Formats: sequence, C-alpha cells, structure tokens
Amino acid sequence: MKESTYRIYGYRWVVLFVYSLIQAAMQLLWITFAPITGDAVTYYGVTPLQIGLLSMSFMIVFIFVSIPASWAIDTFGIRKGVGFGVILAGIFALTRGVYGNNYNMVLASMIGIAIAQPFILNSITALAARWFPLDERATATGIGVLFQYIGMMVGMAATPHLTNSFGIPGMLRIYGIIFAVFSVSFLIFVKDKPATPPGETDIERTTVFEGLKHVFKQRDMILLLLIFFTGLGIFNAITTWVEQMIAPRGFSSVQAGTLGAVLMVGGIAGCFAIPPLSDKLRKRKMFIVLSAVITLPGLAGLAFAPTYALLLIAGFIMGFFFMSGGPVMYQYGAEITNPAPEATSQGLLTLSGQISGIIFIFGMDMFRTESGSMTPFLLVMMAMASTNIILALLLRESVMIKG
Repeated sequence: MKESTYRIYGYRWVVLFVYSLIQAAMQLLWITFAPITGDAVTYYGVTPLQIGLLSMSFMIVFIFVSIPASWAIDTFGIRKGVGFGVILAGIFALTRGVYGNNYNMVLASMIGIAIAQPFILNSITALAARWFPLDERATATGIGVLFQYIGMMVGMAATPHLTNSFGIPGMLRIYGIIFAVFSVSFLIFVKDKPATPPGETDIERTTVFEGLKHVFKQRDMILLLLIFFTGLGIFNAITTWVEQMIAPRGFSSVQAGTLGAVLMVGGIAGCFAIPPLSDKLRKRKMFIVLSAVITLPGLAGLAFAPTYALLLIAGFIMGFFFMSGGPVMYQYGAEITNPAPEATSQGLLTLSGQISGIIFIFGMDMFRTESGSMTPFLLVMMAMASTNIILALLLRESVMIKG
C-alpha cells in the first residue's frame, strides 16, 4: 500500500536542470563587477567601495527580503514563488543593460535584481524535497549549487574579455539577454511539484513562522548558522574583492578573473564528488568538518601566495573542499530542522552569510594598508575560519540520514 503512495518521476531532472540555469544566471548577474572593479571605477568615475556596493547591495537587501521570500516559496510553491523572482530579475537585468552607461541606474537595477535573488536562492532544498527522494537530495542540492558556481565562473572568466570587446554597457546587455532567455525556459518547463510525492518526509510541514521557532530550538542548527556566518561571509568578501585583493601583488584584472574562475571550477568539481558521496555514505558531518579544515590553508594561500601558479592552486583547493561543503550543509540543515520548511532553514543559513559578508567586505576595504593590501583583514578571517573547525566537530550527525 505504501509503495503506491510515493513515486519518483524522471521529469525531476528536467525541472532541476532548468531551475539550475536560473541559479547560474542569477550568480552571473551578482558577480559581474568583481573581476573588473578597477575598470568600472575608471568608467563610472566612482570609488572602489561604490563598485563593491553593486555586489554588496545583494547582501544588504537579502537581510530584509529573505524571510518574506521563504514564506512566499512555502505558501505559493516553487513555480509561483520562484517565478516571481525570475520575472523581477529578468526585468531589471534588461534595464541594467539598457542603462549600463549610468552608475545610478546600474545600482538601481542591481537593487531590483537583489530583491529577486532570495526568491531564487532560498528554494534549492525546497525543490529537492518536492521532487527527489531522501537519498538523492544532497545530490540535487549539490547540482543547484554547482550551477551557481558555474554562473560565477563564467562571470569571473568572461566579464574582463567581454568588457574589453564590447565595453561595460555591451557586456551588461549580453548578460541581460542571457537571463531573459533562461527566465522564459523556467516559466515553460518548471512545475511546482509532482502529482505524487517522492517520499514520506514530504507529507507534513510546519508554516514558515512555526518553522522559525522550531529552527532556533535546535542546538546543531545554531552551530551551523555560526559556521555559515564565517564561511559564507568569507566567500562573499573574497569574490567581491578578488581583483583588489591580489592587485597589490602585481596581478591584473584578467588574472583576477581567471583566479575567480579557477575557484569556481574547484567548487564545481567538488560538487560532482562530495554531495553524491555524502548521499552514498549517508554521512553529513564528516564532509562539513572536511570543508572547515581545508578552508584555512586555502584562505592562507589566497592571502600570501607569491606566484600566480600557487595562487591558482590555492584557489582550486579551496573551491573543491570549501565550496562543495555548501550543499551538504544546506541539506544537513533541512534534515535537522524537519518539519520546518526547507526554504526557511536554507534562507536563514544564507542570511547569516550575507550579514557577515557585508561586515567582511567593509572590513577588507577599511583595513587596507597604504599600498592597498587587504592582508590585515584576511588574517582576521583566517582566525575566524579556525573556529569553524571546532564548531563543525561539535555537530551531531543527522538522524534522518542515519535512519
């Protein structure tokens, strides 16, 4: 009788792929100015911090929109909740290109895209729970996050070259058209959920606000929030200042873009390996600990590597182990806070990293040396990253995955 209650549909992979394209395109829009900060400063006649604000606006807006977005996803479902964000981002991605020669209009468009971002970003574990059985969910979440890294990799690697060929406004128009095409694909192909759920854990869910109360009563979720606060904050700060971080060592914007791309390639490779392995072994904690441990030497390499080759090696290693831990942590958070809605736990985790991202971005800029080096605050982030190892060791394994 139970076997007839649940069903796994092959169409889940179509939904995941089209949805993941939107994830990639959203991150492409976010990361646009990171590898060309110096060029953008010259073109718009503003300060580096004002260019950093274009990326940082996403983190600031996320603080206010994350919980309402999670509520919308839980209340209206994937198609309507995420669809709203897709349409909104599509509109402002196009206006960003049309008015790409005006800094104020670009900033306004980035804020519009930033409002849409939580409706897209907070939904990965929710989609995995609606369409995938438990033993495929870290893999599904990993694929969604993997496409985020692909979007960032393309942005890091392609933006300097597109800017050199078409100028900043031309590059922005190209990215706007790409997002518009993916938006149409989402609206055509993505369904809210299958006719029959894929497993028993998808039947009962609390509301978002009941889920929030439940989440904050979970000891391991509090530890995970602290881990995300440092980890995602470091990631947001490094990707925002990637060019400015290595420029004092004599590296160019093209080399900065390549470093950012290599970091993402490492993350992509890690997402192919780590989340499926976590599902196969039915283990979450060990991979969270591994991610925390490798972050420290990877960050040290980015801060101190004297040659470009060593810088790229450090970027790949950090990407592989640090970034691939993200989807495992998202899924772990969803499991330990069940029956809270997945969008709630994921939204809170991302929110913690957006708050720290703002602090770390300002910190890296504020504590620059006279030569422009950001090493002083990188040392602060390394000290904070070391505490993540202790926090990860204190986590308990997910009961759901063990069962």
